[in-house]
Amino acid sequence: MRTSQRPTDYPPLVAIWRSAVNATHDFLSEVDRREIESKLETDYLPAVSLTIAELDGRPTGFSGVLDGNLEMLFVDAEHRGSGIGTRLLNHAIKEQDARYVDVNEQNVQAVEFYTHQGFYLAGRSETDDAGRPYPLLHLQLS
Repeated sequence: MRTSQRPTDYPPLVAIWRSAVNATHDFLSEVDRREIESKLETDYLPAVSLTIAELDGRPTGFSGVLDGNLEMLFVDAEHRGSGIGTRLLNHAIKEQDARYVDVNEQNVQAVEFYTHQGFYLAGRSETDDAGRPYPLLHLQLS
């Protein structure tokens, strides 16, 4: 694993995001998916402290932390279930003091992943941060 803030790292991270979202976010409309993806390199990735997981020098997953919040954690669909997500989460907790994460309520696999890792439900919002109709669960580390 390595940290990065280099824009040259962004294109493979966008590809990982796309792969992960295609596998887990079937509730997102195509319009919303395209809008979010269009802002990854310009808004979302530069705003967080990134950690990139690699296998044989190739990025396979990444996380982003800001002010104790795990803002993003995505693993390439080909590598789901291989422990990369757990390693990224553990790094975010131990090295970046991540204690909070917001998860789309419809992403049941992610909710189960975080609760299995010791997070509990601390609140809920009817919409996501952009006001889209995707409820968020606000989770906090026990």
